[in-house]
Amino acid sequence: MEQLDSYQQTVRDLSDRIVEAQKPIRLLDSIKWDNAIRDEFFSSHFKELPKIDPEYYARNPLPFDPDLKKQEFYDIERDIRRRLGQFNAVGNIMQRISREYRDVVSMLEYRGLPEFSKISQELFGSAEDVFHAGDLCLNDLAKMISETLQNLDNSKITTALDEKNIPGEQAVIILQERLGKYFAGASRTVEVRLSDGILADASAGADYIKIRKDAWFSQRDINVLEVHEGWVHLGTTLNGLDQPICTFLSKGPPSSTVTQEGLAIIMEIFTLTSHPARVRRLTNRIHAIYMVEHGANFIEVFNYFREQGLPEQESYISSVRVFRGSTPTGGAFTKDLSYNKGFILIYNYIMLAVRKGVPKRVPILFCGKTTLEDVRVLADLIDEGMVKPPRFVPPQFADLGALSAWMCYSNFLNHLKLERIEMDYKDIL
Repeated sequence: MEQLDSYQQTVRDLSDRIVEAQKPIRLLDSIKWDNAIRDEFFSSHFKELPKIDPEYYARNPLPFDPDLKKQEFYDIERDIRRRLGQFNAVGNIMQRISREYRDVVSMLEYRGLPEFSKISQELFGSAEDVFHAGDLCLNDLAKMISETLQNLDNSKITTALDEKNIPGEQAVIILQERLGKYFAGASRTVEVRLSDGILADASAGADYIKIRKDAWFSQRDINVLEVHEGWVHLGTTLNGLDQPICTFLSKGPPSSTVTQEGLAIIMEIFTLTSHPARVRRLTNRIHAIYMVEHGANFIEVFNYFREQGLPEQESYISSVRVFRGSTPTGGAFTKDLSYNKGFILIYNYIMLAVRKGVPKRVPILFCGKTTLEDVRVLADLIDEGMVKPPRFVPPQFADLGALSAWMCYSNFLNHLKLERIEMDYKDIL
């Protein structure tokens, strides 16, 4: 790495302090439910609410002092203003990140209390959030997609690709081979490994993907994991770790969650690896959060997932995702809104970037754990040599010509009235 000048070194030092300060904050580990809760719920034949309260979470103490941790981020934010000034662009990004981490710490202090859900809504949103003034909300999106999915006969579109006949051990081998090729030459060796301590079927870390040991996968599932957890989540992390100055791009504050999950879903769509069951799972989570925001308890949400055709075990896991950090009668943990919310926001951004003649800004989303609102600043920082362009960019985003062609048609299609088209096509469908 070239010698940094005094300004670059100042930014690097402040950025490193954020990275160091956030290390002990492990949001999902701090709000997880253990297997004993699941076993008791199943033993009651789904009639008794899980026994989760503030005391339950207190038995899983935070690995830091909340007051000291918040003060640490206060100090970092103060020093950013002192050393970079009030209007410095990269300084403003780092100040916002520091505030977000303080909010995360506050949210974790309120595990099992109503304030937990309120802060979650501030960080990740609500199912009733709209995309623009007067537009439909997220729950409206979920309803529209669900109505479309109801018209699909799964028996006629299901293939051998959908058969869950791949055990976790084999999934690890397949993904290790694929991602080893994709990330050839990376500064870190990417590892895929088994785990029995995660709620989802898979999750990505800094340079690894964990696969749930008792999960079974279809070929479609493997393809989704490759592009979602691998190309996007691992890719943006590795690109962030390669940043010589803005090291904060290697870590994902809450504001980056919407962008990162949105990118991951877009990759699923662009690579044609997603499928109706996957889409249904994501939209069901939106409506489940909407239900909780309107007073539904754990059993009601669990039964909702069962009504959607999910097996009992998967219905339980999906319900826990909505209530973790809260209580079975408390508010929702709204992080799972990020997938569809991010998809819509980023798709619109790509379409407008092409329309405005700046498609070269789109790959910037992969230079680390970015946030959509920061892309313009990050573009300037790349020009200044403060941010390194992303090394690992999926081919669908690296080929700006093909992406631009797609979005040119998409921009036109968005102006067509689907109701009128449906009437015109009724005699040929």
